Amino acid sequence: MRHPVVMGNWKLNGSKEMVTNLLTGLDAALAGVEGVDVAVAPPVMYLDLAQRLISQGNSNIILGAQNVDVNASGAYTGDISPEMLKDFGASHIIIGHSERREYHHESDEFVAQKFAFLKEHGLTPVLCIGESEAQNEAGETVAVCARQLDAVIKTQGVEALNGAIIAYEPIWAIGTGKAATAQQAQEIHAAIRAHIASFSAEVAKNVVIQYGGSVKAGNAAELFAMPDIDGALVGGAALDAEGFAAIAKAAAEAKK
Repeated sequence: MRHPVVMGNWKLNGSKEMVTNLLTGLDAALAGVEGVDVAVAPPVMYLDLAQRLISQGNSNIILGAQNVDVNASGAYTGDISPEMLKDFGASHIIIGHSERREYHHESDEFVAQKFAFLKEHGLTPVLCIGESEAQNEAGETVAVCARQLDAVIKTQGVEALNGAIIAYEPIWAIGTGKAATAQQAQEIHAAIRAHIASFSAEVAKNVVIQYGGSVKAGNAAELFAMPDIDGALVGGAALDAEGFAAIAKAAAEAKK
């Protein structure tokens, strides 16, 4: 049975005080919560502090990161390697986020390279896929998601998705306050799973597919009640300990 994963993408937000308060508050709010994996992806600058805070006590929070390079070392100013992330305890690495694709012109092929490099180094890729508002209105949602997935499947084999996480994030719903209805999200998740199943039913059955895009405590339970939605990749709401914990609790409750 698939295990839900709720991950907070902190994006370009943070300070030492904020990281300390957020992780301390989140750890307290999640006390006793079982049945869901909870991860956070702070800016890379704060990985050391986050690792130290998480390692205190009995925290079950998983440490992640927001990006990775496709080189292990060398003359690549400003880039971060998988081994560097591992050195600070990060295991779940977000790649292919629409903001990276748009602002940094990352192609499907480049994202697939990152996916392969993370797997090679024993890290968990959190592969973001999703369509723009124009693509959604043109009825191209499933085709866009399939193309982004196929960049991995057709170069690495569908089995490469084993142990990875897919995050479906409609771009028009990220940070806009708009969100797909639970039924709309379920239909796309089911279509994504069906596309994977066209290569391997076993991989499709087991792969975790999160939903992202204005997920909040108020709509989380309805989303997680859907059979093909396995948790969430959360943006703004992940910056509030109580609100983010409520989302995680909703995922745990829905999958009992």
